[in-house]
Amino acid sequence: MKRKFKILLTKLFGKKRVLYALKYISLKSRNLASFFHRVQIRYEWSVAPEPEWFDHYGDQFFNFRLSQTPLWAERGLFGLLAIKQGANVLEICCGDGFNSYHFYSIRSNKIIAVDFDKDAIPHAQKYNQAKNVEFRLCDIRTEMPAGVFDNVIWDTAIEHFTEMEIAAIMQNIKNRLTPNGILSGSTLVENPEGKSLSHHERELKSKEDLRTFFEPHFKNVKVFETKYPARHSLYFYASDGVLPFDKEWECQTMKSAIN
Repeated sequence: MKRKFKILLTKLFGKKRVLYALKYISLKSRNLASFFHRVQIRYEWSVAPEPEWFDHYGDQFFNFRLSQTPLWAERGLFGLLAIKQGANVLEICCGDGFNSYHFYSIRSNKIIAVDFDKDAIPHAQKYNQAKNVEFRLCDIRTEMPAGVFDNVIWDTAIEHFTEMEIAAIMQNIKNRLTPNGILSGSTLVENPEGKSLSHHERELKSKEDLRTFFEPHFKNVKVFETKYPARHSLYFYASDGVLPFDKEWECQTMKSAIN
């Protein structure tokens, strides 16, 4: 809104009335966005075939308010904690690219974000593209991007692979990390009633179960959990160097804030 127009509106109606009208319009636009995201989600997940990735604008505009659960946001934030300013980042199984754009890009020098889904990558390029983010179509089982990275992010995707595939991917990740580079991400705990999604190959049973995949490759491993009515999540950091929430990491964070 142009400054002259704002001044004119304020003179004619007063700030309180103008603000009331704007809040009303904003509310109606949110309701409209929420309605169409709800329709999109329910159609997408009720009509076969079941997708392997999720459009997180549905979380932002619909699920978040409905569920009052910050799960969709905490995944991006916990990943961001492991990224230092100017880092080179590889995100594997990036899905819709929402986290690369909204969480990781602000602190990264360059992000290579990959997924094997032929629908996910065009969606990411259209809706979540940033200058320092490159989306690529590739299968990490056979086409893991070459290079050296400060961070590798593997968020809510380990469960899509078999144990043998996870072991091979883990070694490829280790080979691409800098000496103190960090692997981070999340997964979900196995539901006693069965798989959460038909695509899942190996759902994790516990924090201890998840740690076994990292410990052969990394000196330092940290696994923690969050629980909500609809989901029990496990988050992880793995590295040969300092991890988020270590004492050394806290000192580094404080120094960065002071500088």
